[in-house]
Amino acid sequence: MKPHVLVIDDELAICTALSFALEDDYQVVTTTDPDEGLRHIEQISVDIVLLDLRIGSKSGLDILQKIKHRSPNVTVIMMTAYSSIDTSIEAIKNGAYYYIEKPINIEELSLLLMRAAEFKQMSNQLETLHEELEKTRGFGNFLGNSKAMQRIFSMIERVKDIDSSVLITGESGTGKELVARSIHTLGRRKNNPMQIVNCAAIPEMLLESELFGYEKGAFSGATQRKEGKCVAADGGILFLDEISEMPLPLQAKLLRVLQEREVTPLGSNTKISLDVRIISAANKNLEQMVMEGKFREDLYFRLNVIPISMPPLRERKEDLPLLMDYFIKKHAKDMNREDKTFTASARRLLLEYHYPGNVRELGNIIEYAVALSNSKNMEDTDLPQYVQEQKLILQSGSPNDDSNSFSIPIGISMKEIEEKVITATLQYCKNHRQKTAQILKISERSLRDKIKLISNGEKEIN
Repeated sequence: MKPHVLVIDDELAICTALSFALEDDYQVVTTTDPDEGLRHIEQISVDIVLLDLRIGSKSGLDILQKIKHRSPNVTVIMMTAYSSIDTSIEAIKNGAYYYIEKPINIEELSLLLMRAAEFKQMSNQLETLHEELEKTRGFGNFLGNSKAMQRIFSMIERVKDIDSSVLITGESGTGKELVARSIHTLGRRKNNPMQIVNCAAIPEMLLESELFGYEKGAFSGATQRKEGKCVAADGGILFLDEISEMPLPLQAKLLRVLQEREVTPLGSNTKISLDVRIISAANKNLEQMVMEGKFREDLYFRLNVIPISMPPLRERKEDLPLLMDYFIKKHAKDMNREDKTFTASARRLLLEYHYPGNVRELGNIIEYAVALSNSKNMEDTDLPQYVQEQKLILQSGSPNDDSNSFSIPIGISMKEIEEKVITATLQYCKNHRQKTAQILKISERSLRDKIKLISNGEKEIN
């Protein structure tokens, strides 16, 4: 297929001449309107742009920046009748491949286009090679061969180059921030900034100024102007982590910023236009919080255009061997230790563990084992105590042990069954909640909530 060349020049005669001269070797489209040229780049894959340095009253350097913002991989060659070293260097600094002087020598242009096409082909090959290398270790910063993770990888690939808001949900430690970073580093905004705001880590009084910025003297202690994260992320991505912790009054202000695509810093009357993609994350059920009046419904729908739900590690245990080997090598290298491996018994314990802290907890467990083990083969005893205790729980909880069972009468409700199972398991574990959660295969937080409901029910009865 012939390379696609777009000519942008305000002189119709030059457009016609170049189209006629290049049509045998290239697919040529011409326009005298820079805005039309930009629309063409967004709609059709363009390989090379021949761009005039001066298009009427518009600067070709400004058009060059807009082209590179919309399609960073397009090769741009500047055409100029006002040749100077300064403008040529500035054009190349702004992303131009090279420049050519007017009147244009067609032989010189043909040679330059040939080199530009080779450069474009080489860039595409390098990008393809990079993608293949990424696939050998997972996707972006991820590792995983399970169907659950392949679905996540597919979602990232499909949404990385668009501007729709993304809401990433899932338990702590599942990799929500990694998804956001992958969308940024693999997408078309990768050359622009990504700003991260943890809504749970910043006090409520400071969160507004952190997001929107402020002018000098806006409040006591504002001794100088500060740019907010919204403005700092202009052209890139703003990642709002733990969005569920954002106070309701600030939710209303964020909604207005998202609707109007502009922000007014505290203490200022000047509105600043924004070109920012919003990605947010939550480990709580935002839909439930909306029903309870704890999160704005209109903001929820604005953020939840594209939902991505991260699977907990216990639902993709087929990825455990890959993750375990990765963390062993990583921590051994970081600690300057020899390569290590787990014994069959230790590996079995890790494969059976529940991982309420998900991938983050797995990494911590293996870091602990690598740090404390004295030999190449890491044993059960090199694992944290709570992981070792699981072995005793599994052994003592044998299905043949009648002392660890109880009967459930016909006709009892599911709620009552759950209460009986939780109560009996708590008694068996001597009120040790972590062990109880492990046996029941739920998180400690879920267990705590269920115990609270049971206790409240008993109080009502009494």
